[in-house]
Amino acid sequence: MSAKLRWGVLSTGHIAHKFALGVGATESSEIQAVGSRNQDKADAFGDEFDIPRRYGSYEALVADANIDAIYVATPHPMHAENTILCLRGGKAVLCEKPFAVNAALAGQMIDTARQKSLFLMEAMWSRFLPPIRKAKELVDAGEIGELRMITADFGFRGKWDPASRLLNPNLAGGGLLDVGIYPISLSSMFFGKARSVASQAHIGETGVDEQAGIVVKYDAGCISVITTGIRTQTPMEAWLLGTEGRIHLHGPWWRGNPLTLMVNGKETETIAPPMEGNGYNYEIDEVARCIAAGRTESDIMPLDETLSIVTLLDEIRAQWGLKYPME
Repeated sequence: MSAKLRWGVLSTGHIAHKFALGVGATESSEIQAVGSRNQDKADAFGDEFDIPRRYGSYEALVADANIDAIYVATPHPMHAENTILCLRGGKAVLCEKPFAVNAALAGQMIDTARQKSLFLMEAMWSRFLPPIRKAKELVDAGEIGELRMITADFGFRGKWDPASRLLNPNLAGGGLLDVGIYPISLSSMFFGKARSVASQAHIGETGVDEQAGIVVKYDAGCISVITTGIRTQTPMEAWLLGTEGRIHLHGPWWRGNPLTLMVNGKETETIAPPMEGNGYNYEIDEVARCIAAGRTESDIMPLDETLSIVTLLDEIRAQWGLKYPME
């Protein structure tokens, strides 16, 4: 690219800070503006990351003619509304995961992007990390034979705070959308669209899923076994199990830790592709590459796949009888 992609950041919370650090590790992008519902927060964020323009509303951010793309970093229930606001304002969007709280809203977001011919992508940052890309390369090359099963987990022991984002049903809290989506997206990347699912969850006293076990079946009988939670610490490991070997993604696997390749009859090999920045820089570079090429979506995280993942999340919640208050 001859010029850097000019970003706006919508919201100033924890994940927005990670994104801003990621931008700082790229040569493809720069942050030109930040928007918040609170001018003081916008100013503080702008001071921290040396951002020239700060706005006290999301609408003002979207109206800035000198930004190309907006990163939506608001809580889950606001993603659809905020993304559609940006798209209608003519801006490309990278929307933080989960893309939307349900498939109906995800469909509206995708439809709007396609109607406007604008770039849109779910910010599943782990999918772009070098070790995850290496694992995909090894599987695609047949290094472990035919991939038949995945086991993966992401769970942690969060603090007990019923008003927090994690435990508040009004913010679509719970493990599934916050961390369960990681192993679900990993499985989708390798196996494609789910054919059926069986799951169980413990719904805690605040009305959100605190831990869950999920078994997903794909084409040709391929299966993923997933565990997740926000009140239970798990190993945070993933295994890709093939007919001729296996790949171990060491925990926390979603941070891009090394992987171990174990092929039947061969010496075990540990592979550690080099990592730069805080990891968010890889998805940021992908957005910049796509937009520079005139593309409206990424082959690595395509919109139809995002929609199929959110549809699967809906089916899992239906099995639990879990519906969010805003639905």
